[in-house]
Amino acid sequence: MNKLREKSMGCVFLVTALASIFAVIIICLFLFANGLPTIAEIGPFDFLLGTTWKPTNDIYGIFPMILGSIYVTAGSLIIGVPVGLLCAVYLARFCPPRVYKYLKPAVDLLAGIPSIVYGFFGLVVIVPIMRDLFGGNGKSVLTASILLGIMILPTLISVGEASIRAVPESYYEGALALGATPEETVFKVMLPAAKSGLTAGVILAIDRSIGEAMAVSMVAGNQPIIPDSLLSGVRTLTANIVLEMGYAADMHREALLATGVVLFIFILLINLSFSLLRRRDDK
Repeated sequence: MNKLREKSMGCVFLVTALASIFAVIIICLFLFANGLPTIAEIGPFDFLLGTTWKPTNDIYGIFPMILGSIYVTAGSLIIGVPVGLLCAVYLARFCPPRVYKYLKPAVDLLAGIPSIVYGFFGLVVIVPIMRDLFGGNGKSVLTASILLGIMILPTLISVGEASIRAVPESYYEGALALGATPEETVFKVMLPAAKSGLTAGVILAIDRSIGEAMAVSMVAGNQPIIPDSLLSGVRTLTANIVLEMGYAADMHREALLATGVVLFIFILLINLSFSLLRRRDDK
């Protein structure tokens, strides 16, 4: 009976794994079947490196959106990664139990807040602050980076804390026995030992940041131009799709699907790059 149960559960796990793989394959086929012919028709150079996006004139250049996605994602990592990792260190090694039982649920609650709520918070709180500090309308690369930096914190903190806690306690005790302070032990022994898990957290944060649409579209300014400063308005690839897909038709709609292909390849290349770096470090 136990063998039958094990075989049944093995079949269930296999089916669910195959279903996940099948879903990814279907999404890839849909995107590439609809997007690649459009890129070929517009011209890869004109589509990827074109600086003008005017669907009414059949001009589809997404280079400003590519740069916008890179700038906003990089800015969110610069803001979010140090805060997230330091918070993870505090929760894993220095947080008192009576504080932890309140702080940990608060961090988990951040992960459950819908993107539109984050966007509304950014619109009514962060945008006016940026407007008062720097002038303009307050919607810019910097504003979107700050908001996304907040949004990726739950992922960084949760994965980072789990990675640090997974390091054997003997590492910590051995370093203390050799005369290191608790802070030196954490930052020079525990964090390097947890590097693989911390890298995975950063990858997840990048995916969350570059794939966010609603919140960014509310605070970034949505200008399909190449930003010349951190205070310039910007439009990301995801925002471009979500803003125009509702009324797009014909070539305009196909160009937006092609934008999804570029975004998909962009995320895939990032994940592959980090995977190669992790393998090289493991060797």
